[in-house]
Amino acid sequence: MAFKYDLDYIINFGIELLKTPSPTGDTKKAVKFVKDELEKYYPCEYTRKGALLCKIEGENKDDALLLSAHVDTLGAMVKELKPNGRLKMSMLGGYSWATVEGLEVTIPTEDGKEYTGTIMTTAASSHVNGGLTQSIERNDKNLEIRVDEVVKSKEDLEKLGIQVGDFVYYNTGTRLCNSGYLKSRHLDDKACVMTLVGIAKYMKENNIVPPRTTYLFISNYEEVGHGSSAGVPKEVTEFISVDMAAPGPGQTSDEQKTTICVKDSTGPYDIDMKRKLIKLAKENDIPYVLDIYPFYGSDASAAQRAGVDVRAALIGPGVDASHSFERTHKDGIKATTDLAIAYVLAK
Repeated sequence: MAFKYDLDYIINFGIELLKTPSPTGDTKKAVKFVKDELEKYYPCEYTRKGALLCKIEGENKDDALLLSAHVDTLGAMVKELKPNGRLKMSMLGGYSWATVEGLEVTIPTEDGKEYTGTIMTTAASSHVNGGLTQSIERNDKNLEIRVDEVVKSKEDLEKLGIQVGDFVYYNTGTRLCNSGYLKSRHLDDKACVMTLVGIAKYMKENNIVPPRTTYLFISNYEEVGHGSSAGVPKEVTEFISVDMAAPGPGQTSDEQKTTICVKDSTGPYDIDMKRKLIKLAKENDIPYVLDIYPFYGSDASAAQRAGVDVRAALIGPGVDASHSFERTHKDGIKATTDLAIAYVLAK
């Protein structure tokens, strides 16, 4: 069965979302952006932690399904205003410092100003530092932000209004290629948030009442481990985390397919949900693979660790170079959207 929906709408919405900064802890603007779009189709409400819950009424209101994707991303905060007029950073989320060297950034201040800069090592110039430029360890001690203002001291930075605790937004470099590849920082997990918005549009425009009430949960603290640890409605019995799959050596995940994750670092996912997802993928000719992620946790596992009594599963499109220079393909986003719709509609 082919589900007919506007894939270009999903991708274009996602591109605008990718351009909206939302590092963990500073997600209000992005969550509001998603809320404004989802409310064109179904009612939404904020949780106390600032996550978003969208409700699609179904025939069975006591056995609900929840699909979750997270809008928060990697990033950094200003840790120190250095005497040389540069900024030391504190990491948000988990990634290698080497993957952000040379990255263009924006620093918003509390008084509403924004300043640009570049992440560089403290020994960036080869003509000054020689071999140290290559050998210096990439870590929080040796990386700094060079601010694009005339600043040569801590006092100069303070005059701009920059202070400890200001967020650092990473330039995403978002680009949709003619080949169908979507390249961008933070496809984890905005590639899946766009899927949930596309599902809402599909359900509403086709006047579909699902067999059971379905919630779309947009979490905002996944990258630090507690995105969906609260706010899950009590009638939810099944929780599907829609999050990026991880291609790489020894992995089966593919950018042009959806992955049904059977296990991650928190343990195996629900066997019956896995079998149902496989059955639906086969029945609907959806390209899929099964995979295990050794260094990974999801919103679904976070909910279970918090004591939420749900069965859990994890699906998502393959995203190459996760937590680095990420890339996925329109086919993978479509396959994930198709499988999620098939599960929502399943009796």
